[in-house]
Amino acid sequence: VQLQASGGGMVQPGGSLTLSCQVTGPTLDYYAIGWFRQAPGKEREGVSCISSSKSDSTTYYADSVKGRFTISRDSTKNTVYLQMNSLKSEDTAVYYCNIDVGSQEYWGQGTLVTVSS
Repeated sequence: VQLQASGGGMVQPGGSLTLSCQVTGPTLDYYAIGWFRQAPGKEREGVSCISSSKSDSTTYYADSVKGRFTISRDSTKNTVYLQMNSLKSEDTAVYYCNIDVGSQEYWGQGTLVTVSS
């Protein structure tokens, strides 16, 4: 199982970015997958996740990003996306994708998002 995250960068407050996490190995439709982030000096926190197709692809968002971030999955590309709008300085962090397959957790390598003027 491999997760390849990309799409990070520097953006001004109020801007947008879309992160991608391409998964090699398990078929994404069958598993929940999530995004986490870790800001400098802080613990890693959950941002968003999407359940398997069997569970109706239910989405979850942390309160801090609700209404601004959208998680989605492209089954044809086995990729999950995190569309981030109205970015704030407090969204600055390294973002990681995560999947649990057979009680084994796998993490992407992280992609840095910097929100600064």
